[in-house]
Amino acid sequence: MSNKNLLLPPGRGLSGDQTGAVTPLLKALADPVRLRLLSEVAAHPGGEACVCDISGPFELSQPTISHHLKVLREAGLVTSERRATWVYYRVNAEALQQLSDLLDDLATVVGEIRSCEVGQ
Repeated sequence: MSNKNLLLPPGRGLSGDQTGAVTPLLKALADPVRLRLLSEVAAHPGGEACVCDISGPFELSQPTISHHLKVLREAGLVTSERRATWVYYRVNAEALQQLSDLLDDLATVVGEIRSCEVGQ
């Protein structure tokens, strides 16, 4: 799906297919732990982090951290690569760009005068 055509003409909003494409991303980021984990991976040098490097700031068990990282991976927000006994995570820049484009497009229509408001 092209990011440039996420929004239909003013007044029409997103289609079902368009919302379906971004909903898993937004759902995954709606959890505070997952948002923090994504932030930790993104802030790590090179935009890549081993699970052992990012689990420290969290008061959660390793299985819980792994579960949240799995949700981020299944949503397409991160990719993973196993190296020996460790799994390394990298932010998926394309997914973040898709979200950025969506929010940017939504922001451009906020405050536009709608046809029913003209002349009042």
